[in-house]
Amino acid sequence: MHCIHHRWNTTGLRLVFNTLMVFVASLSLPVLAQSGAASSATTGAGSAAQDYPKGQVKFVVGFPPGGSSDIVTRLLAQKFQDRWGKPVVVEQKVGATGLIANDYVVKSAPDGLNMVLLTGGHPVSAAILKKLPYDPVRDFAMVSTVTNYPMVMGVMPESPIKSVADLVARARAEPGKINFSSAGVGSAHHLFGEWFNLAAGVSMTHIPFKGAAPAITELLGGRIDVMVETMTFMSGQVKSGRIRALAVSSREPSAELPGIPTINQTYPEIEFSSWLGLAVAPGTPTAIIDKLNFEVRQVLQMADVRQRLQQLGGEPAASTPEEMRVRVEREVARWVRVVDSRKIERQ
Repeated sequence: MHCIHHRWNTTGLRLVFNTLMVFVASLSLPVLAQSGAASSATTGAGSAAQDYPKGQVKFVVGFPPGGSSDIVTRLLAQKFQDRWGKPVVVEQKVGATGLIANDYVVKSAPDGLNMVLLTGGHPVSAAILKKLPYDPVRDFAMVSTVTNYPMVMGVMPESPIKSVADLVARARAEPGKINFSSAGVGSAHHLFGEWFNLAAGVSMTHIPFKGAAPAITELLGGRIDVMVETMTFMSGQVKSGRIRALAVSSREPSAELPGIPTINQTYPEIEFSSWLGLAVAPGTPTAIIDKLNFEVRQVLQMADVRQRLQQLGGEPAASTPEEMRVRVEREVARWVRVVDSRKIERQ
């Protein structure tokens, strides 16, 4: 009887133990499955980055040949091609101030093979246009900013306007009489001039042009009082003596135009540099974005690249993807405030 009771206890305990083990295992299966799926996803993303670029890489340019966007795109494309040992194609999709090229990349596959350099005009378009074919922040996988270059406010050499303070005094004395040029209604140049109007409490009249060439002709002819343009264009003009710079829009004085004061010395709230920044399609794996960010940083450390950017009036300006995203978001909000405050009609 004792043996039977002992055998029952042993058998019963074993049965209870096995039942418990099955129960515990059933609880662990989902966790193990999730762990395995996460491991597989991580491995897959890492593999995608290691294999990148697996297909044809294409840089899309939304502006005509010869401009800073086109020049810097081709510079990056050549350096990427050299580093990867694979061809990188540059394709022009010009029109609608870059919107056509941007939209092409937004709607491309999320594999990092189609790239575009967004410009400082990207957040401007979001503020001035009634409708965009994409969201200016959410619909782009930001990689890194590439270069910054400030705006320059300049006058003809013989102009009686000698400084920013002088410009403001004259604009206040005769509201609407002093005018400024821009590269077109809704351009970064235009909204920057209107931002200056807000900060200084003046009402300079905006005169739009299709580019810098016709604007400088009118400036030198005495029909435009102040020219607002990027350092890319103004650097050579100032150094040659054709234009006298009043101020630059960057936080710090420009090494390209030493001795020229910054606007924020007079109006601290005004600090602006236009920029170019690399972006790819939304949904591109983080591992690929991180690899592209690394590649941008490596290229921007090259002496010849830094020299070329400086010749264009800019400076290398790598960032994290998040820093670039925040910058676009912040600038969209700023330009919306300018458009609303100055009651500029949206296009």
